[in-house]
Amino acid sequence: MEKRNAKRIVGGYKAEIIYEGKSYEGIIDDLSETGVGLLTGPLEDPLEVAPGMTLELRFHPLSGEMIILQCRVKWLQKAPPHGLKMKMGLEILNPPWDMSGSFL
Repeated sequence: MEKRNAKRIVGGYKAEIIYEGKSYEGIIDDLSETGVGLLTGPLEDPLEVAPGMTLELRFHPLSGEMIILQCRVKWLQKAPPHGLKMKMGLEILNPPWDMSGSFL
């Protein structure tokens, strides 16, 4: 069983990934104080990222105020069935919330 450093909540938030001036749509699968699980939409233009690279992630939680996060790609893989989507694990580099309290 995988051990995590922080409790995760189920996401479902629409998200926008900004990388090298291009915008990509995605859905946040899960979210914690320190990381994000993300699924991109179908990609016509490949998202050329690799572990260690940084990108910007934008989304609106239930509160409605946009959250902008700088993230480092920890892992990524093509999502079945056709490999047109990507699953990504992101480390949050600039969490805007208090690490000892709630974050959404």
